[in-house]
Amino acid sequence: MKRKSENTDGILGQFAKMKERHPDALLLFRIGDTYQSFKQDAVKASTILDIETRDKKLDGKEVRSVEFPHHALDTYLPKLVRAGMRVAICEQLEKPQKIEKEKSQSNTNEADMPRKKKEQATQEEPVKSVKADKPAEERKTEVKTGESQEAKAERKPREPQMVTVNGDKVTHGHAYQSKTNPEDWYFTAKINGEQLKPQKMDPADLAAYQKKEMTVPQLMERYYPTKLMQRAPDVAFQVANVVPGPDQRPLSVDKFNVYKEKDEQRPDFGRYKFYAEVDGQKMSTVASRQDLNAYFDRVQTPGQLVEKNFGERLHLPSHYQQFRLPEGVEASAVRIAKDRSDNKWKVSADLGEHGRTDKKEISFDDGFALFKTKTATREQIAAKYLGEDIRTMLNGPAMNMERSQSMKM
Repeated sequence: MKRKSENTDGILGQFAKMKERHPDALLLFRIGDTYQSFKQDAVKASTILDIETRDKKLDGKEVRSVEFPHHALDTYLPKLVRAGMRVAICEQLEKPQKIEKEKSQSNTNEADMPRKKKEQATQEEPVKSVKADKPAEERKTEVKTGESQEAKAERKPREPQMVTVNGDKVTHGHAYQSKTNPEDWYFTAKINGEQLKPQKMDPADLAAYQKKEMTVPQLMERYYPTKLMQRAPDVAFQVANVVPGPDQRPLSVDKFNVYKEKDEQRPDFGRYKFYAEVDGQKMSTVASRQDLNAYFDRVQTPGQLVEKNFGERLHLPSHYQQFRLPEGVEASAVRIAKDRSDNKWKVSADLGEHGRTDKKEISFDDGFALFKTKTATREQIAAKYLGEDIRTMLNGPAMNMERSQSMKM
């Protein structure tokens, strides 16, 4: 019983002090293997987390409390945040008595060190023997080695070549030639002392870098763009994201992760893929290298990656808003109709003197978004499938539209 009172001694006093500093936060105290909350915070947590409160004796007083295992923090913390609560977590520190005890032990050890060193020196004293003098060259080498070691010890930390928006320091940015294939050059750097995976350089970038026309920050922007972007808040990866669906109905991203395809029968075997559970729908797709970097570097949230990679399948308005027809192309030039030859829906555009584009088949999801949910327009569908063709044709020469004369028979 005495031991229990020691563990909870002063908890209410600490709770009151922290409440004065953070009056609008719900306090969670780490006590042993549990997280606990007291008084009015316990009532709020009980309502949100559906955990029963109980009366607990602390500092000789009966107080309302609620608690849960420490390993359940990842489950309960997102629920509190989603409920609009501001949460402050108070971790348990070592007791002053324990710290004083450790200090006294360290002082005793330090006092014993001279005697131990003397005994050790007596035991490890080598047997004297006659040695021949080393050649002058070897002595010279030893002196140089000693000097180089002293120089290394006095070397100051390298100044960063750039500092990112997140405060990360970029150093050791450089290009190097491949030993196995001399034609290939790679760029790499370190961020906060951690080595980045080398990236194969484009020959034009290499030439510009060797001529000092391209700097390390520019190469970082080219080969490690996500390392330089602003990181998303941590809470975005702890709670379910919400994306606007058809008719502005919110869709909840309940799960989002990355996995490597292990089914050897699939054509995408061995590739990294995104898996998502959105509003009860389970889906996966092959992830691009850029999106993988954005996910692992935490610069895009799961919701943003869902909009980008599963927007067509979910018929999201945000997916189609990225597609726009080039200037000068009217909506009336777009034709979407079912092809009688194969009974498939296709899109084409009449560009007048520049000719007509080929017909392109549209996917079922795009057709559903156009005709059913109406989250896509004809112009957006045309821009998605014909954008490159239209720009190429508009930049090319105009076609000769003169009709060949024919002779009446």
